[in-house]
Amino acid sequence: MSLIETIVHGQVHELRLARPPVNALNPELCADLVQALREAPAHGARGIVLAGGPKVFSAGLDVPYLLSLGEDQEALLRAWTVFFQAARALAECPVPVVAAMAGHAPAGGCVLALCCDYRILADGPYRIGLNETQVGLVAPEGIQALLARVVGPHRAERLLVAGAMPDAQQALRIGLVDELVHIDDVATRARVWLEELLQLPHTPMLETRAIARRDVIAALADERIGLPRFVAQWSHPDTQAALRAMLARIGK
Repeated sequence: MSLIETIVHGQVHELRLARPPVNALNPELCADLVQALREAPAHGARGIVLAGGPKVFSAGLDVPYLLSLGEDQEALLRAWTVFFQAARALAECPVPVVAAMAGHAPAGGCVLALCCDYRILADGPYRIGLNETQVGLVAPEGIQALLARVVGPHRAERLLVAGAMPDAQQALRIGLVDELVHIDDVATRARVWLEELLQLPHTPMLETRAIARRDVIAALADERIGLPRFVAQWSHPDTQAALRAMLARIGK
């Protein structure tokens, strides 16, 4: 059974992450997302809503699973590879994608949102950001570029170095998200935004979009992610200690 639920709203398809309770991104969920993103345009989607769960869009990578792999570098590399495949599938999607975030989007959840065309977050006590330094990780250069693309280089630097997680109002103010709406209306507003966009002449809109988003795809090139170096860093004692401390804090 797929970990992605597909809901068809005419020419807009909603792809909903379906791995409760927090849509932690394990290899199966990431692989199912890649497949769903490839299938939706083939099945008539002219726009896609990427939705998550209530209160948590996605909590990011499945840290307990990754820690369970121990020192198995090949297994760790496979797990991180399929996550970046999902990010690239979003970046390269031939039709517009809106991130409909009815809750928190830290780390990997934020990365997926940054790969979308438009980001809508629930208005409330919800946070989004790249908190890698808080858990002993270094966001790859390409991921840092995705953040800088939407908030500007200096602000991105400050957020990245601190591992900051802006709340909804701040995220809107700095451009990390495009809209805030009531939590119950996030997916609906995402569909409306797409339906309005799709009223434009179709081919010119898509060709303009493709030019404008070349830097998103370029940011996810292998050499800008440096996955082998990132995976090697995962095993560093400082990183392992920070990750286990985080799990202890949240009771995992």
